[in-house]
Amino acid sequence: MRHFLTLKDFSAQEILEILALSKEIKDDLKKGIRPPLMQGKVLGMIFEKSSTRTRVSFESGIYQLGGMGMFLSNRDIQLGRGEPMKDTARVISRMVDMVMIRTSGHERIEEFAKYSQVPVVNGLTDSYHPVQLMADYLTMMEQGKDQNPIVAYVGDGNNMTHSWLMLASKLGFELRVATPRGYEPNLKIFEEAQKIASLSGAKITLTNDPKRAVEGADVVTTDTWASMGQEEEKEKRVRDFQGYCVDSALMGLAKSDAIFLHCLPAYRGQEVSEEVLEGPQSLIFDEAENRLHVQKGIMVWLDRKRS
Repeated sequence: MRHFLTLKDFSAQEILEILALSKEIKDDLKKGIRPPLMQGKVLGMIFEKSSTRTRVSFESGIYQLGGMGMFLSNRDIQLGRGEPMKDTARVISRMVDMVMIRTSGHERIEEFAKYSQVPVVNGLTDSYHPVQLMADYLTMMEQGKDQNPIVAYVGDGNNMTHSWLMLASKLGFELRVATPRGYEPNLKIFEEAQKIASLSGAKITLTNDPKRAVEGADVVTTDTWASMGQEEEKEKRVRDFQGYCVDSALMGLAKSDAIFLHCLPAYRGQEVSEEVLEGPQSLIFDEAENRLHVQKGIMVWLDRKRS
């Protein structure tokens, strides 16, 4: 049985296999074909952190596959109110066919998966957001940006950065990460990515210069400067991230046919300008839709690995 907790756990071949399955499922849906690939299956969706896109995409996805989704917030279950994570895992996994968790510390989802009898999918943790990266890469593939691309990530060294590090190191493309000083990605995760990159041929660089990162890039991406739970730091972060807004001038340093990605929600005038976000290079809504398709691919792939 396999879980989907971080891209570190998957080979390049497996990542591409899941993406190919996701594309097939998407193409079928566009033709009006909805094969019941998870007929009668129940997805338990545990939300310790709320989210528009994660809930709608997972819930719609499991319904479109012929199953049903069960929304479970902190108010609905004992998790976080005294019951150990391992007990919750052993109970819930006897009652559903798959679990998606959106939580804070990555160790929480790892513990749940350790004691679960069914596959567990990471809907987001503070360390990784792998389902979003699968959606991002599917969007790149659809635009022909998956052949030796140069990807520039500008912003905070957060869970999105860590997931980009894992995807680049696994698939062997060039990733340039630009963060302000003091906001670099986790050193241990960066070193893990470099180790994997030495085998795949990926080129990964860290810089504090956004212009250096974006120059000649095929893909430019960013994320909010203050993630959920960091609201108290927002004013300080806005000051520290001056010069890191992906505006027309910065985007103009990338290739003329470069695309812009953002996992959303976006704060116009902070990490990205209105002009770039609403401009012709922005594929943020294609990217958001692709969350639906890749998550269906992930669920079907995991379900098949059980049998």
